[in-house]
Amino acid sequence: MAYASVLSRDPAQTYRQIDLAGRTANADGPALVQLLYEELCQALRVAAWAAENKKFAVKSERVTRATAILFALEANLDFERGGQVSATLARVYAGARKQVIEASLGHDGAPFRQVAETLAEIAEAWRMARAA
Repeated sequence: MAYASVLSRDPAQTYRQIDLAGRTANADGPALVQLLYEELCQALRVAAWAAENKKFAVKSERVTRATAILFALEANLDFERGGQVSATLARVYAGARKQVIEASLGHDGAPFRQVAETLAEIAEAWRMARAA
């Protein structure tokens, strides 16, 4: 019964975890990257809200999640096949990590939103490239 009581603490978070697990179960590499972008942008938007509302634990959790996703995206770049695009993305991810970490020290949500918007543009380009 302890498991059920943990789930009832935050039903929305529980649903997101179950939903994410379901979406990743049969996803290929490019689909997983798309999911990472979605989760990254969501984490940054929640961090912005948390910063503005002084929800420090939530902000810390979302900053940690966003930073981990940025590291994962960078670690899986294929520099041999991706060439200049991979090198550019590596710089973007490193810069985004720096901005997120610097923003985590304050209470302004704007820097988190700016990073989220930049990465949302990259995610949209990724999605369009996959669709083509």
